[in-house]
Amino acid sequence: MWKPSMHDGRLLYEGEGRSAVVYRIQGTNKALKVFYPDKVYIAKEEAEIYRLLSGLPNYPELHESGEMYIVIDWIDGKTLFQCLEEGIAISEELVQEADLALQAARKRGLNPSDVHLRNIMITREGRIALIDVARFRQTKDCVNWEDIKHAYTQFYTKPFFPKRMPKWLLNMIGIMYKKRLLPVHRKKTEIIQHL
Repeated sequence: MWKPSMHDGRLLYEGEGRSAVVYRIQGTNKALKVFYPDKVYIAKEEAEIYRLLSGLPNYPELHESGEMYIVIDWIDGKTLFQCLEEGIAISEELVQEADLALQAARKRGLNPSDVHLRNIMITREGRIALIDVARFRQTKDCVNWEDIKHAYTQFYTKPFFPKRMPKWLLNMIGIMYKKRLLPVHRKKTEIIQHL
């Protein structure tokens, strides 16, 4: 586990993930993402991907990058995971907007991977924003987004489906999904036929 060796009062801690810690730069609309020492190679990759996505409205703009950090737009909003946890409605229009944003990334030669509920956000303005794009150049076919859309249609949109779930249950569903124990997984051939 990595801990910062110093702290700057202008940086507001916002969270951490598998590869980095994110701070909001006080008094700005920018975020500083500092990568752990064993993950610094991801900083360069993510910076290059944000450059390729530049100008697309559903992705943060890259402002600066270095050996172990990037500075991007601060996205004020809630992740889809938080929306499910708090009972905030996720409309079909927002799912379609996320789908179009991922298609726009593909048109720029990228292959969106590792798309999940914690890196798709609904902004305060009610728009979709996608963050954490470091794996958008992977060569493997990632079916996460197609599975999310399938689960949205088959379960979330039904009146009986709870629109609010506790964090522990959402995490359990995530673990079961990774172990392929849920009925939302579809084979690549089914997805191709659906498209």
